Amino acid sequence: MPWRVANAATMQTEKAKVKSKKVKGKRKPSFIKMLLSALLPFAFLLLPFLCLFTFALSVRAQPRPQPSDEVVDTVRVDTDLVNLNVSVISRESSRAIGALREEDFAVYENGQPQQISFFASAEAPFDLVLLLDLSGSTGKKLSLVKKSALRFVKAARPNDRIAVVTFTDVAVLISPLTTDRNALKQRISMIEHPLGGTNFWDALDYVLRAVVDRETQRVRRTAIIAMTDGVDNALPDVRGEGSRMSFDELLKTVGRSDAIVLPIYLDTESEIVKKYNVPPSAYALARQQLAQLAQESGSLFYKASRLEDLKTVYKQVIYDLGTVYSIGYRPTNNRRDGSWRDVTVRIKGRPELQARAKRGYFAR
Repeated sequence: MPWRVANAATMQTEKAKVKSKKVKGKRKPSFIKMLLSALLPFAFLLLPFLCLFTFALSVRAQPRPQPSDEVVDTVRVDTDLVNLNVSVISRESSRAIGALREEDFAVYENGQPQQISFFASAEAPFDLVLLLDLSGSTGKKLSLVKKSALRFVKAARPNDRIAVVTFTDVAVLISPLTTDRNALKQRISMIEHPLGGTNFWDALDYVLRAVVDRETQRVRRTAIIAMTDGVDNALPDVRGEGSRMSFDELLKTVGRSDAIVLPIYLDTESEIVKKYNVPPSAYALARQQLAQLAQESGSLFYKASRLEDLKTVYKQVIYDLGTVYSIGYRPTNNRRDGSWRDVTVRIKGRPELQARAKRGYFAR
């Protein structure tokens, strides 16, 4: 027993010596470890900067996007330009128009030649707004209207964005501007039977204010295809309240807009005159107003005798839009005195071709 105690004491002494040697022989901590130990309490403050640095490296490492094949000809450059959408029409249907160049056009303001500062070919993309009148007899043939609208969507070019708006006494946005053809088809198929009168002037004003994308007009042309008989309830001797906006105000709005308005007159006179006791004079005035809208925006006036004819008319509209060129010039008379300036566009050396554009503008 005494031997075991002494032996245990000896062992404790030896362990203490070994431990003492290990402590004495232990390496001093490195500078990096000491620095990390000192910064460890502040790690949570450094974490956001570390994440930001990592994100910046990842963004820098990403490949640059490749240019797409989509046509994105710029249509507007700056606010000093007078912008014109010029439709080219051939008086000889047997002869193809062909592609035109900037030097083929001549622009005159108040009879004075102007230098073209900007030119975009007919291939530049469009924003197309299909405005559909569903009042009166048209609403009862909704299936034909839908089929015609779907054909229009199919005929448009892939790069063209399309919006659909219907109206009676109120305008309804069926689809905003989009290139998604499947979404357009789905929304068109969901159009319901409408109720109400005809507020055409208000509906067109709504499209110009709320549907037309003014920001993208810098890179895309805009055309509003309005299918209607044009008989607003605000016309004389037509029952109903009609549009709040007057036609004169609408005409001025169209004149100030860069959008092209292409009216398609749908002839519903024979049916509506008998059923609703609408005077023929209202139809005569409506046709005159639609022609004025087309002239004010430098476009054409189309006519569909029946809803079934819309298929052919829409096809012609798409074709005609493919001959629209965008031209910009800086007037030699740069005074903004509010005066009216007459604008004329001609095509050089092609007497069989006619150029249609806005008749002029107010220098404001």
